[in-house]
Amino acid sequence: MKKRVLTVTIIMALFLLSACGQKLEGALDWPIEEFKFTNHSGETYSLNDLDGKVWVADFIFTNCADVCPPMTANMKKLQDMVKEEGLENVEFVSFTVDPEVDTPEVLKAYGEQFHVDFSNWNFLTGYGQKDIETFAMDNFKTIVVKPEEGDQVVHQTYFYLVDQDGKIQKQYSGLNDIPFEEIISDIKTIQ
Repeated sequence: MKKRVLTVTIIMALFLLSACGQKLEGALDWPIEEFKFTNHSGETYSLNDLDGKVWVADFIFTNCADVCPPMTANMKKLQDMVKEEGLENVEFVSFTVDPEVDTPEVLKAYGEQFHVDFSNWNFLTGYGQKDIETFAMDNFKTIVVKPEEGDQVVHQTYFYLVDQDGKIQKQYSGLNDIPFEEIISDIKTIQ
């Protein structure tokens, strides 16, 4: 009888452990190349700072006339949901697509408008315009283009879920019909 209980206990433990850190079905597995940028506090922030953590990324800019404010509000809602669920080691990263305008001070003021918790959300800058355009395409398979005229930057409106190994697992709408519950479930699956 003791052997049977022990065997069942071991099998259940293995089953529970196998559920942690699973890959998502249809995972993109796009690796993020090493980066070293500047965050909203003027500190260096790199891919190494995200090592071992699940993170959600997006691309925004502070003087965006249409999509960025609702995207940032949606990311803030997701940040709140992550806290409510008690999920740890989850980070949020917003890359500015207008780095010449979006200094660390400007990004910090922007985040404060949305009452973000900066303890696990970094707004990044500290690169050239061409650098972010290349970085976005090479890593996130997304377009970023600043036209020669005007102050609006063309970019996608996705949220990207990145695993502990720095690989993009999924992308979701960050603007309309955000699948908040699916994102939370996916975070739990890969944690």
